[in-house]
Amino acid sequence: MQLITNETASTEFGPRRDLRGKSAIVTGSTSGIGLGIAKALAASGSNVMLNGFAERDTIERTLDEFSATYGVRMVYSAADMSKPEDINRMVGEARNAFGNIDVLVNNAGIQHVEPVETFPIEKWNAILAIDLSAAFHAARAVIPEMKERKWGRIINIASAHALVASPYKSAYVAAKHGISGLTKTIALETAEFGITVNAICPGYVLTPLVEKQIPETAKARGLTEEQVVRDVLLHAQPTRRFVTTEEIGALTVFLCTSSARSITGASIPVEGGWTAQ
Repeated sequence: MQLITNETASTEFGPRRDLRGKSAIVTGSTSGIGLGIAKALAASGSNVMLNGFAERDTIERTLDEFSATYGVRMVYSAADMSKPEDINRMVGEARNAFGNIDVLVNNAGIQHVEPVETFPIEKWNAILAIDLSAAFHAARAVIPEMKERKWGRIINIASAHALVASPYKSAYVAAKHGISGLTKTIALETAEFGITVNAICPGYVLTPLVEKQIPETAKARGLTEEQVVRDVLLHAQPTRRFVTTEEIGALTVFLCTSSARSITGASIPVEGGWTAQ
């Protein structure tokens, strides 16, 4: 774990007034949606723990950049989200670094695309562990201190697939539907403790995870990769464009502010109108 501090940078802009001095864990945040969320939280004044897999030099550059640009403390955990003991250790490291954990963003996720009758059992188990169970273990670890302080924000990054299904994604769809139910349950259990728990349900964002799906989906459906982008991915979204990581980051920050304190137990679609059809 690496701790970087820069206390001299300006903190007087944007929505920092609500999040200055708060501390967040964002799982799966070395690239894609998670990195966009981490950047938005840091820009809003929150200290952030990154988590995920990347080259060490890349991680250190990100820590240095965010710390210098936004004047926040940044740490990194290499915890494997498929292992409950790693998750508990990650939470302990964040607590040691920051003192409090105010915000938990469960974003880590993996995907595999294949018909159910040939779907590998090990892929099913891995997706359920990382995309669903990890959120349970992380929330379980941070809720006691949030209850004690009577303030906390838990944001689960689900998917439009928490609301609708697509073929060849049995494990992912099952996990994301599970995230929606888990979100509602924890929201009810924590509603009187100043804690909100919500799920963000993005449509297709052009992240490394989605880029990896393109050839897999092409193989499963007998299409070209260009057809997958045009006729499968963006066809699902009436806006005909990919959702951006900046849009997901901005919504995450809003859900952490006092203006969103009455929003809890919600699964919020950010998917270009996909689920309106």
